[in-house]
Amino acid sequence: MRSDDVRSLLHAAVPTAVAGALAAVISAVVTGGKGALGAVIATLLVMLFMGIGFVVLQRTAKSLPHLFQAMGLMLYTAQILLLFVFLAVFKNTTLFNPRAFAITLVATTLVWIGAQTRAHMKAKILYVEPDSTKGDKPENSGPKS
Repeated sequence: MRSDDVRSLLHAAVPTAVAGALAAVISAVVTGGKGALGAVIATLLVMLFMGIGFVVLQRTAKSLPHLFQAMGLMLYTAQILLLFVFLAVFKNTTLFNPRAFAITLVATTLVWIGAQTRAHMKAKILYVEPDSTKGDKPENSGPKS
């Protein structure tokens, strides 16, 4: 993974972790230990899904650039559907507070997407990669007088 990809990943993961920690503290105050546990699990789940998706998308961009946009749309759709599946599966659990889990899941997903969007907008990405093998000046192809 390139260094700018790692930087983009960190720019999305750090705010998400901070939002998850804040959600865990708020959930612990409002609903107790089970709320904090639900918030922590939701944060880890979002970071895992979104992080894996980011890595897959970067590899796709490198190996199959013509599929990048379609892959990105499909990947985000699949991630959101998987998160909804987790919400549905754990809605009646007694292991942790399902409401804190659900609210944290949605909030940290939105934070991840917002942070990733901001990181992408601030990144200085070359639209055309210069050819590093041709370090000489271009040849003049005009008429010689």
